[in-house]
Amino acid sequence: MYIAQAYKGLHEGWKYVIGFVVIFLVAAQLIGAIPLMGAIMYKTIQTGEMINMSDMSAIYTLFDPNTTLFLMLIPFVVGMIALFLWTKFLHKLDFTSLSTSRKKIDWKRAGFAFSLWAMVTIVLTVVDYKLSPENYEWNFDLNKFAVLAVIGIVLIPIQTSFEEYLFRGYLMQGIGVNSKNKQFAFIILYIIFSILLMIFIHQYFNSVLYNISIGSLLVIFYVLLKSVFEKNNFFDSNLYKSVYRLINRKTTPLIITSAVFGLMHIANPEVEKIGYIIMVYYIGTGFFLGIITLMDEGIELALGFHAANNLVTALLVTANWTAFQTNSILKDMSEPAAGYDVLVPVLVIFPILLFIFAKKDNGDNCAEKLAGIVGDPSSQDSISEIGNE
Repeated sequence: MYIAQAYKGLHEGWKYVIGFVVIFLVAAQLIGAIPLMGAIMYKTIQTGEMINMSDMSAIYTLFDPNTTLFLMLIPFVVGMIALFLWTKFLHKLDFTSLSTSRKKIDWKRAGFAFSLWAMVTIVLTVVDYKLSPENYEWNFDLNKFAVLAVIGIVLIPIQTSFEEYLFRGYLMQGIGVNSKNKQFAFIILYIIFSILLMIFIHQYFNSVLYNISIGSLLVIFYVLLKSVFEKNNFFDSNLYKSVYRLINRKTTPLIITSAVFGLMHIANPEVEKIGYIIMVYYIGTGFFLGIITLMDEGIELALGFHAANNLVTALLVTANWTAFQTNSILKDMSEPAAGYDVLVPVLVIFPILLFIFAKKDNGDNCAEKLAGIVGDPSSQDSISEIGNE
C-alpha cells in the first residue's frame, strides 16, 4: 500500500503541517525566490524604473525568456532539496518509501509515462498546427533554443518532480496516515470551511492585513470550537462517527491534494486570460495524477507524465499569456479562450490514459486502491479499529 509507506517513518500530523510550511512557503517561495528578487532589484537599479512585483507580465518581459525561465525554476530546486532533507531527518523516511511501495523506484514506469505523453503532445501539436497554421508563428532560433533545451532538460523535471513529491507523495501520505486520528474529520472539514471562507472574503477585501486578521480569528475559533466539542463528547456521537468513517478513506487525500494542486495554479496568467473555467483542467489534472499514483502504488507514472507535459510543451509552443515564456519552436498567436482544449483532456484523454496505465498494472483492486481505508501494515487489526473507533 503506497500511502501506508509513511508508517515506516515518523508520521505525526504536526510534522506534515509544519513541513508543508517550511518546504513550500519558506524554502521554495522565500529562499528560492531570492535569485529572482535579486535580479529584479539589479534591473531596477540599472534602469531606474520601479517594477510592480504583482504584475507578472512585467516580470516576464524584464529579462530574456531563457533567463526568466531559469530564475523561475530555481525555487523548485530549493524546494526539492528542502523536501528531501525534511523527509530524511524529521520523518526518518527514505526517499524510496516516499516514492513507491516497491522495493526500489521503477524508473521504467516513469520513462513509459514520459514517452507516451510526449508522443501524444507532439502529435496533437503538429495536427493543430497543420489544421490552423494561422494560429502559430515560427519562433525557432537555434542558439536560443539550445539554451532553452539545456535549462528545460535539467530544471523542468526537477520542477515537476518537486510538485509530485510534495502533493502526490508527502501530502498524500501524510493526510492518509493521519486520517486514523479521531479528530481528523473535524480538522479536514474545518480547513475546507476556512479555505472557502477566505476565498469568498478575498473577493471583496483584497487586503493582506485583513486576510491575516481573519485567518487569526479562524485559528482562535477552531481552538474554541474543538474545546466545546470535546467537552460535549461530540467526537463520540454517532453522527460524527458516520462522518469519520466516510472521510477515513484514500479518497480524502486524493481529493484534498488534487484540489490544492489545482488551486495553486490560480495565480497563473492563463486564469486571467481564459477565466476560472481553466481550473477544471488544473484540478482535473491533479485528480488524474493522484489516481494513477494510487492505482500504481507509486508516483513513477505521475513523475513521467508531469515531466513530459511541462518539458515538451516548453520546447514546442509558447504564448505571451502563459506561465512559461520560452524560446520554443512555435509561438501561439491565437486569442486564448476556454474551449475543447480545457475539457477534452479531462473528459476524454485522461480517462483513456487511465485505461492504458491500468492495463499496464493489470488494474487489480482499483476500488480498494482508490477508496479503501488506510491501515497500518504493522497492525493486523488497524482497519477494524478505524471502522469501530
